[in-house]
Amino acid sequence: MIENLSWSVLKSILNTLPLEITFVGEDDSVRYFSGSGRGIFPRDPSLIGMKVQDCHPASSRPAVNRLLDSFKNDRASFAESWMNKDGKKIYVRYAAVRSDDGRYLGCVETVQDITDIQKLQGEKRLD
Repeated sequence: MIENLSWSVLKSILNTLPLEITFVGEDDSVRYFSGSGRGIFPRDPSLIGMKVQDCHPASSRPAVNRLLDSFKNDRASFAESWMNKDGKKIYVRYAAVRSDDGRYLGCVETVQDITDIQKLQGEKRLD
């Protein structure tokens, strides 16, 4: 059904979601990120085409490689982490992207400020 959407509409949908999205291809290169690059983890357009390992501090690269290896070898389909940043609770989820026949296509990362979500209580319904 995605073929019914123009690139412009799809891009607008992705930029409207309350989270940041980054896609890393099967060759570990950054292929896409949503938004303008500003956000929780600012991204510059020059990152497109770079190896994702080079976008992280040297101390984080072993963890990045372990995560990608676990996706590529089908030992995991997702991983998550959360942290405090600038007084906010940040939730990060990584998921392997696979074709219909199970071939690894890459990894998608979503980053979301969940500070206000954590405060929710009870119910709120649209009337």
